[in-house]
Order: sequence, then structure tokens, then C-alpha cells
Amino acid sequence: MKKLLYIFCLVAISSCSEDFLELFPETTLNEGNFYQSQEEYILLANGCYVPMRNYEKDLHWVLAELVSDNTSFQYNIRTGEAVRGVIDQFIITSDNRGYSSFWEQSYNGITRCNKLLFEIDRPEVVWSNEAFKERSSGEALFLRALYYFNLVRQFGGVPLVTTPITSQEAVEIKRSSEEQIYQSIINDLNQAINHFSNATDVHEDGRANKIAALALLGKVNLTIGNFDEAENNLKEVIDSNEYSLLPNYEDLFDPSNPDFTETIFAIQYSENNRELSNRFIFMFVPWSSEGEITERPNINIISAGWNIPTNDLIDAFEEGDKRKAVSINTWIGEDWDGEIRELSYTGKFKPPVSAPDDRCGDNLPILRYSDVLLMYAEVLNELGRTGEAIPYVEMVRNRAGLTAPLSGFDQTSLGELILKERQVEFCFENQRWYDLKRTGKAVEVMSEHGIREKEMKPFLFDASFNITSNKLLAPIPAEQILINRLEQNPGY
Repeated sequence: MKKLLYIFCLVAISSCSEDFLELFPETTLNEGNFYQSQEEYILLANGCYVPMRNYEKDLHWVLAELVSDNTSFQYNIRTGEAVRGVIDQFIITSDNRGYSSFWEQSYNGITRCNKLLFEIDRPEVVWSNEAFKERSSGEALFLRALYYFNLVRQFGGVPLVTTPITSQEAVEIKRSSEEQIYQSIINDLNQAINHFSNATDVHEDGRANKIAALALLGKVNLTIGNFDEAENNLKEVIDSNEYSLLPNYEDLFDPSNPDFTETIFAIQYSENNRELSNRFIFMFVPWSSEGEITERPNINIISAGWNIPTNDLIDAFEEGDKRKAVSINTWIGEDWDGEIRELSYTGKFKPPVSAPDDRCGDNLPILRYSDVLLMYAEVLNELGRTGEAIPYVEMVRNRAGLTAPLSGFDQTSLGELILKERQVEFCFENQRWYDLKRTGKAVEVMSEHGIREKEMKPFLFDASFNITSNKLLAPIPAEQILINRLEQNPGY
């Protein structure tokens, strides 16, 4: 059913993450199903993570990393590029199912959050510890804010729904403005921070928490230019001393030893169960490598070859940057045309530790402490305090082996350095496209990138990389225009 209700549909839930990543019996959400115990509400909170876990492993990297100058794809005439490859080339249409799936899964998650927040104060529910109630409320508010943050950065204004609704009500809801969406996100995160403040004694690694909400609030305020507020949010994260940089960048990406020292919030995966696993390495290596890289020759990877590092990304690493060897690996073998070449692929995602098939357990970082440091430096620089900003950039660079002091930078040149640092620090972590948009560099950078790509790749469509400012927003999915009469973004 393709109504706006599809977006807000009430569907089965399960749970996720290291301490809460075991499977529970599925519970069906519907308008007549009310929850009566602490355990059921914790399950309901767990279920709020599920749509995000699903779209991060299948979709978000297409819309936030592949679309940027960081990555591209290995040509494959047998599988085509109808959904992903055309987005990489900026041949963007409203009937591309990548956008509709991302929209639907996002609103699936929002629906779950709304359900929990609407019902959690039912007086008949007995809580063994009120902190569990506070934590569950905080999680739902944090996740709803993050779902909307990704939606507004992709589509601009979207329908704003913060309570359970009927199918008849859903059809009548139109797009809110970007300003209204951002205000709702900020309100949710401020409330989440208050709830999490009362839940410190029931902390679990892998769940959202107060510091995650503060860091996300800082990123939201940075995105919309509220620099004073962003400074306060990010400074509070730094001053909390709850997170720090790992000494070795490589240790961030070890699926056998998940990081909770630098990683403030990540999507948790587990290779112990198909539903809870990802297939990142099986999608992101050259398809012509067969099982040589994945270490699973029994798994067909003909549909792989995505999120391949571009020359632009490879060239962005400075000489001596330790992050390069961690982030980018190479394999020598046949390319798409039968020629032997050295082909690059991401090194951040690893083969399964013990699963005999293609179930992987790499966690996907959403917020890291290095992100906080670079955002804080960016905020200080935007506020004209360039000298104060430099030490925070140096902290990130020093860990990468780039220990020469930074000197001679003005506001403009430091801003450019921070953007480049973010490119190499967070490559393959779905940040680059949003960074280019936020800094006003997207059209310029992607137009120049497109020229280089078309010179190297004869298989690209003639219409590729025709980049105009309207393409900074994704199209509202066609079915939402047709059935729910939503207004389309300009140019589509």
C-alpha cells in the first residue's frame, strides 16, 4: 500500500546492538496494541533502531557517500546501474526506488518512535527502575531526531509527524518547511538530553545516550549555522571526558573488538544472525575479485563493486597519513574490461570473523569523538577564533601521524583544511555529501569531480554529472507526489 500511511505503517519489531542485539520474539505494533510492562517498552525502544540499521547497510551509503566525490563503482555490464550507478552520476529521478525506500524506512522508524513516546506514560506500567523509562524515552527522541535529520538533509522539508496517526490523517499531512523540521529535531534532542541525564545508571554500550544527543545537537546546530549553540553543545561533549581518541585509527574498525572509547554512537551489527548482519565487504570490493578479498569463495559477489574509492579521495591523503592504509586497500586483478589493473577498495569493512557465509558484524560509526573535535574546530573558526580552532585539528592529525604544527592559516584556509580532514577521517562513513552541502562546496567540487570521472571512464552516460543547485536536494519519491499530493522539489 503506497499511501503516506506506508511511511508511518506500524510493523513488526525486533531489537539490536551488542548488549541488546539478541533477537526477541516479534511484537506487532498496531493501534489497538498497548504495552503493559517494562520489558515490552524496552523491546519497543529496541525496535526504534531497526529501520536505521536496515537503511544504513543497504541505502544510506548510496545517498551520502556514493553520490559524493569520495566513491564510485566498478562497471559491470551484467548487473547494470539503474538505482545506484545513476545516483553516482547525478542522473537523478523521482522514480528511483533508492529514494522511495529510504523515505519509507525513515518513516517506519519515526512511527516506532512516535508509538513509544505516545504510550510510555501509561499509568498501569510498573517500572522496576524509572531510569529504564527515561532511557527508552531518550532513545526514541534521539532516534526520531536522527531520522528527521537525515530526511531533511536529503529532501528538504518533509511531512512532520510526532504522534501516532491513522491512515486517513496521514494522507492529509503535507510537507513542513526545513526550518520547522530543524526546530523539531532540536526540541527532540534537548528533551532526549534531559531524559538521558536521569538514566546514567542503566547505560548500555551501543545504545544512544546523553553524549550522543549532545554531539548530534552540535552537528545539527552547525549544519544550520547556529554556531554559538553548536559551540556550547560540542564543548560540553569535550568537557565531559567520557570519550577520547583511540591511539590507533585502525582499532576503530575491528569487528572482533567493537569500539566504545571514541565511537559515541554507531549502528550495531552482528554476524550471529542474518537480520542483524551487514554485507558491506561483499558489496564494496571489486566484483571481479571473486572470493579473494572476502575470504569466502563460496559467496557470489557479481553484484559487488560499489563504494570504490575515487582518485579524488586517494589523492586527498597527505604523504605519511596513517589513515590511508587503514581506509583504502588494493587488489591486482582483472577489471571490468578484462585488463589487469590495481583496483582500490575500502579497508574499513572486514570479512566475517567466524560466519561461514556473507554475514558481517562491522559496526558503522555515526558519531565519533574525532567528529566532535573537527566540528568544534569548524565552529570556532566560523566564529572568527581561528587560533583557538587549530589545536583541535592538530589532535586529529597527530593521531594520523601528521605531527607538523599548523601555522599560517587564516579563516578561509583553515576552513578548507578542516573540510579535507573530514574527507579523509570519515571516508566511507556517510558524511562527505552532507559536508559538501553544508559548506556550500557541493556544486563546485562535484562539477570538477565529474569532469575527471568522465575523462577516465568511457562507460559513463553522456548525461552524467550535469550538476545544478536543484540537485542538492533529492526528489520527493514519485508515489508520494501521486498519491499524497506532496509538492515536488524544484527541477524534478
